Amino acid sequence: MNAVRYVKKAKKGNKEALLQLILAEKDDYYRLALTYMGNSHDAMDAMEDMIVRLYENIGQLKKEEAFYSWSRTILANSCKALLRKRQKLVLLDDAAMNSKLTEDLALALPNDPYRHSDQQMDIRQMLLHLNEQQQEAIQLKYWHDLDYQTIADMMGVPVGTVKSRIFQGLKKMRELYGGEADG
Repeated sequence: MNAVRYVKKAKKGNKEALLQLILAEKDDYYRLALTYMGNSHDAMDAMEDMIVRLYENIGQLKKEEAFYSWSRTILANSCKALLRKRQKLVLLDDAAMNSKLTEDLALALPNDPYRHSDQQMDIRQMLLHLNEQQQEAIQLKYWHDLDYQTIADMMGVPVGTVKSRIFQGLKKMRELYGGEADG
């Protein structure tokens, strides 16, 4: 699919072209939303919000080739807004929420070769010891295979901050696991 051509059509009001762009990456969008939201229902709500925002704001997109990076940023922002709204309604224990998040992620990533291994369980447990920004950066980098610039755009921070969060988070995980920190 020629994404740039579809983006140009979508910018002219072609809903079908926008739908095709979204459907082409629907699984990646879902996994990203699930990473943030922790459950399927909320992930789908975030995706619906993203679709509405894409439709309303596609005309503001300057570079057609940046559509997928831009749309992921909108999805991440939709997830964060829904999470803030949810936190106002219900106070949740962070550890329980993070535990549920990693359980849902394990279910959402059936092709993960380490899913059932002790090593994967250790990694999920170690993630619970990191701050939210480190967890988010590491998950976006290694679970969603996003580049540093895309992660920086999604998190609203400079690329150097993303690299630092990942480095510091991995360092802490190595220390917890007993491995070499400079490894």
